[in-house]
Parts: sequence; structure tokens; C-alpha cells
Amino acid sequence: MKDFSTRVAAITGAGSGIGRALAVELAASGCNLALSDIDADGLAGTAELVADRKLAVTTDVVDVADRTAMQAWADDTAEAHGAVHLVVNNAGVALAGTVEDTPMEDYDWILGINLWGVIHGTKMFMPHLRAAEEGHIVNISSVFGLFAQPSQSAYNATKFAVRGFTEALRQELDMDGGNVSCTCVHPGGIDTNIARNARLDKSLADVMPGDQEDVREGFQKALHVSPEVAARRILKGVRRNARRVLIGPEAYAVDAMQRVLPTAYQRLVPLSTKLL
Repeated sequence: MKDFSTRVAAITGAGSGIGRALAVELAASGCNLALSDIDADGLAGTAELVADRKLAVTTDVVDVADRTAMQAWADDTAEAHGAVHLVVNNAGVALAGTVEDTPMEDYDWILGINLWGVIHGTKMFMPHLRAAEEGHIVNISSVFGLFAQPSQSAYNATKFAVRGFTEALRQELDMDGGNVSCTCVHPGGIDTNIARNARLDKSLADVMPGDQEDVREGFQKALHVSPEVAARRILKGVRRNARRVLIGPEAYAVDAMQRVLPTAYQRLVPLSTKLL
């Protein structure tokens, strides 16, 4: 997909952050939009930002973890717009805590959004992408889909899974030789609300210094790449049909570390955490 003009893009998590920036960037390219988020106010704010583009824009409050709701949104989007060409499975949440102390309910919560949301978005929209003259799926993983870190077992599990799911999907699409492709995105520290809204288990104090607000503030300070930069990098990756898109210096650093020290890094990360 080289040109987004007159195409239709469906974006989850479009109420803020990367999802909102993608909507604005695509609208500037003349792309029609189907936007969803669980945050109705945020979604309305994004819709206002693209309202003057004279494009077809639909908004729906959707929980990506809800399979029935995602199926309905995909079908309604195709009916309302006549086609779907680009799907960005962007909705995501964060959770920090040790494996031993993180409640099972919190694992269910993050798996439902970060992993099942991606699977739902891919599966439900795939028939509509195949019906279009061209189609592309973008699944948002993370640098935490490249390396693991103490306190991030739940987030790591979802983002490693998104990476594996998307890489397997890309191989299947390559073998199929059809009109649909996909890209896996690994953002580093993007300045979004994900750290502010993260669930932090009390056990986090066992592996990271400070109280929960100190930890949250520390996470937020590490987010220094703007969503707008991330959006442009993602769409550039779509245009060149990239298999993987890394965003931010830490993403490149982590990728290099994983290649050079595929297992040894597991000893270095806890040591560096203790030294903080």
C-alpha cells in the first residue's frame, strides 16, 4: 500500500496517543477513517481533529477484548465505508508486578486487550481486507516484545505474543501471495498515556525502588518520542511493506542487545535495575 488517499483505515485505541496521531496523519493523506476506543471522550476528541478534512469518519466505542463487539464493528465498518484497506490494532494497556503476586484477574485483563484485541482485529477484518484491492494489517507490539524485564511478565507475555502472531501471519500471507500484508511495530518510549494509566501491583516495590507514584513518574520520564513521530514511522513502514518497524533509540538499542546477548542480557537487566 503506497498511497492512503481515498482508502479506509480502521484504528483501535484511536482516542489518544499513537492511535490519535495515526488518525490525524492518515486524514492529512486523504484517508477515510473508522475509529474505535473504549474512551468515548477521547474518541470524540480525535474525531474533532479530523472533522474539517471532508472525509468519511465513523467512531465507535468498542472493547477490543469483546469478540462479539469487534466482529460487529468490523462488519459495520465495511458496510458503512464500502471497504477496509488498513487495520491498525493499536489499543493497549500496561501492567507491572511480579509473577508471584500479580492477581490472575490482572493477567486476564491485559491478555484480553493486548493480545486478544490484536487477534480479534486481525481475524474480524481479514475477510474485508481480502475483498478490497489491497490490504494491510499493523499490529503494535513493543520493545518489550523484544526483551524481557522484571516486573513486566504480563506485558512481556502479550507483546512477545503479538510479535510471534504477526510474524507467523506475515509468513502465511507471503505464501498466499494475495493482496494482504502485515507489519509488526516495536515502539520504544512513546509519550502516551499508557504509563499514566498502567496498573501497578504493590509487589512492584520488591523489584523497583520507590512507591507506586515514583515508579509511574519514572516510567513516564522515559517516554520521549512523540506519537506524531511514531505515526509517521509506522505509515512509512506500511508504504514499504516492512516486516518490522522499530521506533525510538531504545528500540534499536534493545534490538541490538538481543541480537548480541540473546541470553546474557537476562543477567544484566536485573543488575542494572538494582543499581537505579
